[in-house]
Amino acid sequence: MDEVEESLFEAPPMGEQERMVEAILFATAEPVTVKELQGRMPHGCDAAEALVHLRKRYEGRGVHVVRVGDAWAMRTAGDLGFLMQKETVETRKLSRAAVETLAIIAYHQPVTRAEIEEIRGVAVSRGTIDQLIELEWIRFGRRRMTPGRPVTFVVTQDFLDHFGLETARDLPGLKELRAAGLLENRPPPGQVLQTDDGDGDDEGQSELFEE
Repeated sequence: MDEVEESLFEAPPMGEQERMVEAILFATAEPVTVKELQGRMPHGCDAAEALVHLRKRYEGRGVHVVRVGDAWAMRTAGDLGFLMQKETVETRKLSRAAVETLAIIAYHQPVTRAEIEEIRGVAVSRGTIDQLIELEWIRFGRRRMTPGRPVTFVVTQDFLDHFGLETARDLPGLKELRAAGLLENRPPPGQVLQTDDGDGDDEGQSELFEE
């Protein structure tokens, strides 16, 4: 009887577990965490190990198994992205103000509105923040344990996934962004901040934030 019960909970062969992970990732548009994979698979499976095997098997193929934050997904190989251009074009034009604000949040997260304004040299409008939140590229982080307990902002997993990043550390350096004209230098000491109306012209947007 004990042998029968043990066989009922015997994990499938690793090859079969790999196929299960492949099926889940292929059918799911959003990245899936190892915990979520584990929860969908039969008792005794090792989703993490199956992922290792699956990722290796897809190396050099047209589709890769990639890490997005703390989750995993199947995505077109970077050098073949041009083939998907017509299918993935989205009209998500960002103003220069939004591009700069998004870049600052990505590099300095968690960051407060005051810190964003200090770096940009202009006051950040609520509309700019609302636009980035609506796109689901930034979200509220923890409040700072400082007077007033200001809220902080961080980038989301959707942001990482949209730009094919594993973590925010994969972004280019700040010096590169400034050299490209995406970030303005800090204003001279004592300079009054101008108001950012959040509607800046789209001509100044960066290709980094376009698809």
